[in-house]
Amino acid sequence: MATRVLIVDDQEPFRLAARAVVEMTDGFEVAGEAETGEDAVDAARDLAPDLVLMDVNLPGIDGIEATRRILEESDGRVVVLMVSTYEAEEYSPRAAEAGAAAYIPKSEFDPDRLEEAWAAAR
Repeated sequence: MATRVLIVDDQEPFRLAARAVVEMTDGFEVAGEAETGEDAVDAARDLAPDLVLMDVNLPGIDGIEATRRILEESDGRVVVLMVSTYEAEEYSPRAAEAGAAAYIPKSEFDPDRLEEAWAAAR
């Protein structure tokens, strides 16, 4: 059974790129997309993805707070990977504090990084 992925980013070009990466990666499929932190929390509740690709900077609540809420509601059933343009040194600790399994710079997000982060998180 494929790993179901929710893509959360307010920029459509990155959502399209992330969708392409997920679809190119064996064993992964896109469950849905969201553009805001609030929509991400609702989508995670409604779609029950296995994995959430979460941007840091979102309209409404940011990706850090959305990550906290999703993980709180899912009782650990969902894995969140933070994917952002921000420097890892600055945001990786904040992502970890919120419960994200990994922080991946958008410039490094590809099928190999997706598979590595997913394997490490499980």
